[in-house]
Amino acid sequence: MIFEDRGNTKDIRWSNKIKGFGIRLYSSGNKSFVLSYRVNNRKRLMVLGDFGVLTVSQAEDKARKELSKVIDNIDPMEGRDIRRKAGSFAQLADDYLERYAKPRKKTWEQDQARLKKHLLPKFGTLPALSITHNDIAKFHSKIGKTRPYEANRLIELLAVMFKKGIVWGLLPDDFKNPVLNIEAFKEHKRDRWVTPEELPRLAESIDQEQCPYVRGAIWLYLLTGLRKNELLSAKWEYIDWDRKELNLPDTKSGKPLHLPLSSEAITLLEGLPRLENNPYILVGIKEGQHLVNINKPWGRIRARAKVDDVRLHDLRRTVGSWLAQSGNSLHLSVKFLITATAQLQKFMPDSRKIMLETL
Repeated sequence: MIFEDRGNTKDIRWSNKIKGFGIRLYSSGNKSFVLSYRVNNRKRLMVLGDFGVLTVSQAEDKARKELSKVIDNIDPMEGRDIRRKAGSFAQLADDYLERYAKPRKKTWEQDQARLKKHLLPKFGTLPALSITHNDIAKFHSKIGKTRPYEANRLIELLAVMFKKGIVWGLLPDDFKNPVLNIEAFKEHKRDRWVTPEELPRLAESIDQEQCPYVRGAIWLYLLTGLRKNELLSAKWEYIDWDRKELNLPDTKSGKPLHLPLSSEAITLLEGLPRLENNPYILVGIKEGQHLVNINKPWGRIRARAKVDDVRLHDLRRTVGSWLAQSGNSLHLSVKFLITATAQLQKFMPDSRKIMLETL
């Protein structure tokens, strides 16, 4: 074979035997075999390998193999481009949050929290393509030893992330989702609510929290039965004071919700301090934002009240329990709220009534 000098500024000597095949000379003295081709009206230059590592014969065979793909209108470098674009797991996580979770999921902050606490410390710096089924299986097993439910939520999140990465072209089409065939831990339906015997301790513990917005959030869970994110993101403009309603324009079901408010809920809301330039009822640490994460204060509250197994979601379940016991359907009615808050009031000392009025 003869490699010809055609005056190319990249100093590539082209083969007179295979079209587009050549050897590139570098100023360092190194040489590499290259292949120039055009596919989908796009000109490409592919490095086949270093001279010396590959013989001329081996490089020719490789060039012919890649050119056979071009004949079928397949770009041999597409896979390399995708792998380069895929980047780290941290980059995939950013894409997932910005392109999918935030625009489409009302619970995106839960995904963000799980990424920050568990997934990014474990996989963040690794190339997304390097994460294997075995990596995920070991991770799932380790978390599951103490928190099996959380371990299941994490692999559900990972499965969606890798799936979206493939759909968006961040991962190759032939990339196998590493979460596939990982067996989830068994989960048992858990019925837990605050009992009348526990309520006095819980009320006292709630009132020991310094932040009025944390206290307000916990009591409003019990007084309204709202989902956590719906409650935390509620704005003052959603309250119709004349009708005593909280009107949520968008809920998890995708429909607006018109929630009657009991007199106790109204009293609590009237006592919450409003901050200028913050539209939210329950104010967060960041300027202009709502309360986001109350897991730590809730941990303190339930520890003091000796109800360590009660989760935040169980407060909403408590509302459902009261509804069921009163014989009503499980939708939030004025009658229920009066009944439920009456149960609360029965256990509230005078000092608590004063606190609700002067938050």
